[in-house]
Amino acid sequence: MEDSSKRVVVVGSGSAGFAAALAAKEAGLEPLILESTGLLGGSSAMSGGGMWIPNNPLMRKAGVPDSYENARVYMDTVIGDVGPASSPERREAFLREGPRMVEWLTGLGFRFFYAPGYADYYPERPGGSVKGRCVEPDFFDLKKLGPWKDKLNILMPIPLHTLDAAKISLSFRLFSAFLHTAKVIGIRTIGSALIGKKLAGLGGALIGQLLYLAMQRSIPIWLHSPMVELITEHGAVTGVVVEKEGKKTAIHARAVILAAGGFARNLEMRQKYHPHPITTDWTVATEGDLGVAIQAGMAIGAATALMDDAWWGPVFIDSKGKAQFMLWERSAPFGIIVDSSGQRFMNESASYVDCGHWQYERHKEVPAIPAYFIGDSRHRKYYPFGTMLPGITPKEAYESGFMIKADSLGELARACGIDAANLERTVQRFNQFAATGKDLDFHRGDSAYDRVYSDPKVKPNPNLGPIERPPFFAVRVWPGDLGTKGGLLTDEYARVLREDGSPIKGLYAAGNTSASVMGRTYPGPGSTIGPAMVFGMIAGRHAAQME
Repeated sequence: MEDSSKRVVVVGSGSAGFAAALAAKEAGLEPLILESTGLLGGSSAMSGGGMWIPNNPLMRKAGVPDSYENARVYMDTVIGDVGPASSPERREAFLREGPRMVEWLTGLGFRFFYAPGYADYYPERPGGSVKGRCVEPDFFDLKKLGPWKDKLNILMPIPLHTLDAAKISLSFRLFSAFLHTAKVIGIRTIGSALIGKKLAGLGGALIGQLLYLAMQRSIPIWLHSPMVELITEHGAVTGVVVEKEGKKTAIHARAVILAAGGFARNLEMRQKYHPHPITTDWTVATEGDLGVAIQAGMAIGAATALMDDAWWGPVFIDSKGKAQFMLWERSAPFGIIVDSSGQRFMNESASYVDCGHWQYERHKEVPAIPAYFIGDSRHRKYYPFGTMLPGITPKEAYESGFMIKADSLGELARACGIDAANLERTVQRFNQFAATGKDLDFHRGDSAYDRVYSDPKVKPNPNLGPIERPPFFAVRVWPGDLGTKGGLLTDEYARVLREDGSPIKGLYAAGNTSASVMGRTYPGPGSTIGPAMVFGMIAGRHAAQME
């Protein structure tokens, strides 16, 4: 590591950081990964681990047709013109290099998994895919990591694939789903433990596999080592100052790749850039998501874009005060989301980013933060809610105020401060939609994506079930997020740009540190991690070619 002409400092240990480090190593450089916290993986490790990669080799192997042209039409349609963060050149680089990234990591030993069925978020739009373009990590035995196995920032090391969650949510409704859940718990989890394995899926398998590849290549990783600032000479970045073991140390390098996430946990930045009301309490991003890398880039003149946006999504605050992201809860039948006036304002089953945007838009007209999820007894009887099993609601759910229960809609409305007459009219109208199977107001259940989390036993529309059986319950819904979407402006080579569009020599960014190529939308599952890894790979390779 003494030859700084070959050294690359990678700031951050999420999916973008590991992809960058592995690519730099394969290109003949000597990467060093800096992690500010004591755990690896950032928000990537806590995530579903999916990567939205159109026209990928696993799709072809599964007989699912796709092409660059189809995916480009789709991206152009759903993203639109949002400025240089999602320039034609960056879209082209993502779509061209995405399949190559999958092939490259497969060649290194990374094991991917693909199952048709997790649709794009707008599958009916031109170029959209009903069967989906998301690849994910296959299960990984964390014991292969030795002492590093306890250094991953994962929530629960359970061997799940993404679509398992949809099946598990129906365990009390479908015998096939019950059997599938039994398989996950019995064979995969307990069975693997009995033979000495500790299998992980989702984000744990993603970071676990990437860490394993880094360990095989002797890539050094420093924990508890936050970057303090960038070192520059004559307008070029030539290293970083890092704080390690209480000491500030200058590390000179050929290039610096910023992959340290966004600013979801930085209240000052959120107050400055995001719509109000805003707080750091509603995000599910990792605690280390403090915006340090973005601020370091801005301090030396880097341009930014999309700073007012995030990977939004509805959340609730559970009885322990933790934000929980809502997926099946809002999409399953027998429930709706209303504002303080008691009216619906969204398709509850739609893409979470859209739901977040809609909640902020609605709040400009009617108080909608918080909004309220309203469900009847069947929703609680049939489906899990957060970590609560179907039909089992602990006392603390009510005692903490997280969940509100009443025997009539009017009583529930009054307990929540919602207009009772409006709520009753809204529910009556919604119940008519449930009977006909057509949501005339917001088209819930019309899209294949809506039906990913739904109940096929409910007819004629698996997302619509009447709200009519007491007791009724309500849960406050906040505009949370998976992380922020705005950051340093980069080009198709992941180089950080100045305001005049010129690249800052020696400085790259990927993942949520960079402004997203996906613009203000979310084309499909894995639209955060997919580009993070593609542009991480591009950055690592380009750093080796930099003159």
